[in-house]
Amino acid sequence: MEKQQSGLKPFISLLLSTNIPRLALFIGLAASVLTTITGLLVPILTKNLVDGFSVESLSVPLMIGIVVAFIIQAVINGVSIFLLSLVGQKIVASLRERMWLKLIRMPVRYFDTKSSGETVSRIVNDTSIVRELITNHFPQFITGIISIIGAVAILLVMDWKMTLLMLISVPVTLAIMIPLGRKMAKISRGLQDQTATFSGHITQTLSEIRLMKSSTAEINEEAKGLSGIDHLYRFGLKEARVFALIGPIMYTVVMFVVVMIIGYGGMRVANGTMSMGSLVAFLLYLFQIIMPITSFAMFFTQLQKAKGATERIIETLDEPLEEGQNGLDMDISNQPITISNVSFAYSETESVLEKISIKAEPGQMIAFAGPSGGGKTTMFGLLERFYEPTEGEILIGNTRIQDLSMRSWRSQIGYVSQESAMMAGTVRENLCYGLENPDSISDDRLWEVTEMAYADQFIRSFPKGLDTEVGERGVKLSGGQRQRIAIARAFLRDPKILMMDEATASLDSQSESIVQQALSRLMEGRTTFVIAHRLSTIVDADQIIFIESGRVTGVGTHSELTRTHPLYREYAEQQLA
Repeated sequence: MEKQQSGLKPFISLLLSTNIPRLALFIGLAASVLTTITGLLVPILTKNLVDGFSVESLSVPLMIGIVVAFIIQAVINGVSIFLLSLVGQKIVASLRERMWLKLIRMPVRYFDTKSSGETVSRIVNDTSIVRELITNHFPQFITGIISIIGAVAILLVMDWKMTLLMLISVPVTLAIMIPLGRKMAKISRGLQDQTATFSGHITQTLSEIRLMKSSTAEINEEAKGLSGIDHLYRFGLKEARVFALIGPIMYTVVMFVVVMIIGYGGMRVANGTMSMGSLVAFLLYLFQIIMPITSFAMFFTQLQKAKGATERIIETLDEPLEEGQNGLDMDISNQPITISNVSFAYSETESVLEKISIKAEPGQMIAFAGPSGGGKTTMFGLLERFYEPTEGEILIGNTRIQDLSMRSWRSQIGYVSQESAMMAGTVRENLCYGLENPDSISDDRLWEVTEMAYADQFIRSFPKGLDTEVGERGVKLSGGQRQRIAIARAFLRDPKILMMDEATASLDSQSESIVQQALSRLMEGRTTFVIAHRLSTIVDADQIIFIESGRVTGVGTHSELTRTHPLYREYAEQQLA
């Protein structure tokens, strides 16, 4: 029992932390209660109608009363349904808003370990489960209790002997429904987890559809997908079995009680100790007691599902935000960058960088070279503040970059990668992505930066120009076109620091030549960090940092390293011969 209370506490706390429209909730519940109370009057009115029934003695006021009761009940019920739906939608919107604002401000490290499909499932599916409980099952539970208490109280006043006979069905029903409800809760929790896993797999496969097809992995993915579908199917069958038990059992119990009431009540009517109207009223009240009890099993099942969903929602909301949401707003122009004794490890057993020290003067080009897996990309991750150093510090001027706000720091950095990530949308939207007031940026300015990036010609060749849709992840554009748009985006941001992860490595020779010219233009007057896979792109660098296994084994210009560093000299002879 204590376990259940501790399980409910986070759920209730989570609901109370949302922006609940309390007035709508109060009116909705009150209307729902009023509907139930109105419904309790209908059997009494029906009793009076049956007991006094004859063509001559039809009471117009009684008939009007019954009609009015039904109309009022219908209207109030409609108001209740709408208001409670509004409450549920408001709560789920509030939860989704909090989760979304949290997710986009979480550190990159969080997404290194979490499937995007499962994360989407948290925002969409888990919050919907909470909404379903609040909107449908909770009001039914409250009105069900009122309906049962009200009906039993009225029946005890009408005829306590018949009432006691009828109440035999209640413990029988509870004895059946409670274990079935627990069984259903367990199945539902498993179904939730399996749905999240399946969503994660589907999302991953579809997002990498080209990799899947180019790898001819259809058969593998087909097997994984069918396995997930089969698991969902099996959980669905388990649910169906429980429902298949609930329906017939409840029907049997209800029919048994109805027959018993009709039999006993018929005898009472025959010997004159009970009226026919009272018997009809008893049967109507019986259904007002039995039906809510059957819905209680679904309420407790949904409550268990909501508790499980709540645990995952709270788990997400309790994750720490990315550090640096607040901090200094500083212009980093003409400031040196000092990397001092920086070490980094993803875990205690996975050291990636050890005691790295570098100084970049304003306007210098600093290149990172070395074998794959040496830590070059991780170094970029630290400069971008995707990760924080486990030891040491990075300074801009005399200020730690951690003391700057993320927005101030990252808004002054231009990043051009091999892949040139793009968002689904238009060329214009991708150029302006992340900028404040993008609508205020004129077409003339956009054409100016695209011309600087040698991207204006191919954009003008599109029928819709800047408003051309690029497709998901920019699939409608070639690699060279994506790169030039990425460079134009960097021009538009006018970054003080430029970071390039060998932006021409995956291009053909013609595209590479054009992109390299654009990059050279972009690098002018800016402090630039480059990851080099091909030494031809960094022979003119002010400093080349050679990294092996997380350690700096050489620092100098191309000519200096060629003389003093054996492995660099080997690379140079292979690539530049």
